[in-house]
Amino acid sequence: MSAAGDSRQSAALFVYTLPGGWRVLAGKTDADNERLSLEIARPRDWWFHVRGMPGSHVLLQVGDAGEEPPRAALEAAAAVAAWHSKARAGGTVAVSGTLAQFVTKPRGAPRGTVAIRKERVFKVRPALPPAAESAP
Repeated sequence: MSAAGDSRQSAALFVYTLPGGWRVLAGKTDADNERLSLEIARPRDWWFHVRGMPGSHVLLQVGDAGEEPPRAALEAAAAVAAWHSKARAGGTVAVSGTLAQFVTKPRGAPRGTVAIRKERVFKVRPALPPAAESAP
């Protein structure tokens, strides 16, 4: 596994590893966002998007054991969503978060558009995970 704060770009996604080994994925385009939210996401993964403006869909992946992410991991993933948005230059930003099972695509909606239920709002400053000081 990569070191904390590691960032890699796959062909279609930004990939980050948070302290504690949690993996965060962020889309680059509307098509990437839709694939991330509706195909890659598993029901117990956490989904994030900045409120009220354009931005990437962000996924905090939960392992097969279904372990609940700590608040710090949820806030770090929300900060990544704020960073990959038009709100990046702002101060504190509101980011919507919910379990991926509550993310759906409305019939006839444009690519990358989703509807969410059971939203939780995180107030965070836009940021990427801190880079590791040294790789293990």
